[in-house]
Amino acid sequence: MTNASALPGQPRGAVVSGRATARAINVLAPNPSAMTLDGTNTWIVSEPDSDLAVVIDPGPLDDVHLRNVVATAEEAGKRIALTLLTHGHPDHAEGAGRFAELTGTKVRALDPALRLGDEGLAAGDVIRTGDLELRVVPTPGHTADSLCFHLPADRAVLTGDTILGRGTTVVAHPDGRLGDYLDSLRRLRSLTVDDGVHTVLPGHGPVLEDAQGAVEFYLAHRANRLAQVETAVENGHRSAADVVAHVYADVDRSLWPAAELSVRAQLEYLREHGLI
Repeated sequence: MTNASALPGQPRGAVVSGRATARAINVLAPNPSAMTLDGTNTWIVSEPDSDLAVVIDPGPLDDVHLRNVVATAEEAGKRIALTLLTHGHPDHAEGAGRFAELTGTKVRALDPALRLGDEGLAAGDVIRTGDLELRVVPTPGHTADSLCFHLPADRAVLTGDTILGRGTTVVAHPDGRLGDYLDSLRRLRSLTVDDGVHTVLPGHGPVLEDAQGAVEFYLAHRANRLAQVETAVENGHRSAADVVAHVYADVDRSLWPAAELSVRAQLEYLREHGLI
C-alpha cells in the first residue's frame, strides 16, 4: 500500500462525505467517472457557531444529491443562504438552478450566464455570510471562468478543478489556456507562502494536507509535459492526436480525448512563445 504522505499534496485518504475542516463539510455526488474521479465534491461551508451556510458547487442535476446537500446542512443546524460556483462545467454547476429552487438562494458565479440574482463574482471579492469569510481568487486556465475560494480561518482553499485531490487537471482548450493556468498555479502558490494555506479542498478527489506540495507538483508536471510536447513536435508529431499517442502512450486511452484538449492548449502556448 502506498503511503499517502508520500504522494503529491499528501491526500488524506478515501473520499467520503463528511466534515473535512472546522468549517467545511463534503457531500460527495454519485457521479464517479474517469473524469470526475470519485464524484463531485459539493462543499457546505459555515462558521461553527453560525446557523447560515454557503454551498460551493451543488454538482450535477441529481435531485437525490441536491436534497441530500440540503439535509446534511440541516442536520448540522445550518440554513443554506448562498450558492457559489467555481466554474460552469455540468458536473459542478448543472444542478445549481434546481438547488436554488430547493433553498431559495441566489447563485453567484464569474460567468453571468450561470448567475441567479444580480451579483456575480470577481477577483478580490470577499464574501461574508454568517461571519464566514471567503475570498475570491481568480484562477483561469482549466476554464476561462474558473475561480477558487480562500477560506482563511481554516487555512484552506477550495479549488474546484484547478487542483484535484488525485492526478492532474485538464486545460480545456479552447476555453482553457495554459498560460493562464500556469499563472493561476503561481497565484495559489503565493497563498501557501504568504497566507499560510495548507489544505486543499478540491472539486474531485481527497482533501490534500500539503497545499504547497500539490501546487509545486502541478507546476513541475506542467513543465515536464510541455517539454515532452515540444520534443514530440520537433520529432515530427505535428497534430494534437499524434502528440497524444506519443506523449500519453502510458495513459488509459479513455483519457486521451481529455489529454488532447490539454495538448492543444500546450501547442498554442508553444506557438505563442515562439518555441515551435
